[in-house]
Amino acid sequence: MDLFRLKSLLFLLFFIGRCRGKVILPEGPLDAVVGKSVTITTLLDKPQYVFIIWNYSDGTDQIHVATVSPTTLKVNAPYEGRVSLNATNGYLTLNSVKTEDSGDYSINVISADGDTKTAEIKLRVLEPVSDVVIKSNLTEAIEHNSTVVLTCSAKGSFLTFTWTNGTAPIVADGKRLTLKNEQTSSTLTIAGVLRSDLVGPICCTAANTLEKEKSAPFNLTVYYGPDEVTIKPPNPPQYIESDSNFNLTCSAPSSPPATYTWYHNKEPMEAAGEVLTLKIIKEHGFGKNVDEYTCRANNAKTKRTIPSPGVSFGVMEPITGAKITGPVATLIAGNSTANLSCQVTTGTVRTRVWLKDGKPLSANSRLVFADDLSSIMINPLQKEDNGVYQCQLNNPVTSIEASYKMVVNYGPEPATVTGESEVELDAKVTLTCSAVSIPPANFTWKFNGTMTAVKTSQYVIDKAVYSNSGTYTCEAHNAVTGKTSKPVTHTLAVKEEIEDGLSDGAIAGIVIGVLLALALAIGLIIYCRQKVPVESPY
Repeated sequence: MDLFRLKSLLFLLFFIGRCRGKVILPEGPLDAVVGKSVTITTLLDKPQYVFIIWNYSDGTDQIHVATVSPTTLKVNAPYEGRVSLNATNGYLTLNSVKTEDSGDYSINVISADGDTKTAEIKLRVLEPVSDVVIKSNLTEAIEHNSTVVLTCSAKGSFLTFTWTNGTAPIVADGKRLTLKNEQTSSTLTIAGVLRSDLVGPICCTAANTLEKEKSAPFNLTVYYGPDEVTIKPPNPPQYIESDSNFNLTCSAPSSPPATYTWYHNKEPMEAAGEVLTLKIIKEHGFGKNVDEYTCRANNAKTKRTIPSPGVSFGVMEPITGAKITGPVATLIAGNSTANLSCQVTTGTVRTRVWLKDGKPLSANSRLVFADDLSSIMINPLQKEDNGVYQCQLNNPVTSIEASYKMVVNYGPEPATVTGESEVELDAKVTLTCSAVSIPPANFTWKFNGTMTAVKTSQYVIDKAVYSNSGTYTCEAHNAVTGKTSKPVTHTLAVKEEIEDGLSDGAIAGIVIGVLLALALAIGLIIYCRQKVPVESPY
């Protein structure tokens, strides 16, 4: 066949193939990567043919690629060494694909009866995806103020781009976030950038139908803050103890970290840093009054300065060394006067409260308070002034108490004797003499007017006898007051015990009594007979 006839046949087959391609070739386009292999498959199933012919067209000229018959294969010179053709199913394989291999590939299947089937498919040879890089228009950004433009560029053919923040896709909202895709690049624009926009990290992926490649993670520092500034503690007590470890701490979300300055009553202090200590406050001579303290947070990058709310307090010394001083001389009720003074070593006393035995003291005709309640005077002292005196001292940071025990000597008061008045023979007798007295009284006892050796409050008789019957007299004496109580007496009777049988003495007494009674009776009879005249019998 001459060249003219071959070209005519190829043109005819090409024209027919465009009309009937879908029956023997899959739908295109078919993509391949430069430098790799691609196989154009057919939909033929063990066809009966004389020739299968493959041609290529770049849109202007058509070039013969290869022809196969059941017995021979002919590959056109430009494709020798790169093309193979499967004689069973007509598959065409191109090796080491080049960019210029892109175009339309047509197949012609000629049967023995002259029937011809043709089809065409487009092959796209893609450049490999590579060099995916993100670049920013800024090296650092300010939250709310900066507009960040990120450009993702890549090499390759038929590229599409996707952006992710961490694992979440970035979706344009058409307002603050916009995306613009071009053939080899994509641009992400973030207006009024936020600190959360670029923490992902940000990645860009370039892809075509065969390959994809992800950029290196991209991070851009977004400076922000300071946000709301807080002081801790937000509500300190009105007064702070001067020797405590109290301090104020200022904080605010900020990038880079904020710097802090402190203010006293809105005037700057020579103090910087997050913490303002009580030591610094006192070194400035502050704290004597209840004043306001604030801090201000400053961000050198954002140029923002934000003040904190104010907190107010004063500094006060705690009360220490509380003590009550009182009389050192011996106190005697009715004669002595007492001055009690409540003083402290350090600290400011705001309130004093006096108590006695845990109950509040009140002024009366004998008890007088000093104007500042620092002391009391009792004149004259009485026995009821004995007890424990307390002085409660308070200021906003301290509550402390001092105590003093006061002893007022008095008495003895009238004595009393208690005990048995009548006992059996051999019974134990205990007579008790008591008299209220401070210090406790000394006692003396008399029996029937005679001083005894007993000097205690009890007079004890282990076994009573008849001779213990009589009058017992007790006197109480206070060695400090020099007073002696009036004597008090007590009478004791020791009874004879009555037994079931009579004693010899009792029997003798009865006999004597009977004889005396008989003698008296006889005497009376004789007397009477002498007085009554006797009538003569004559």
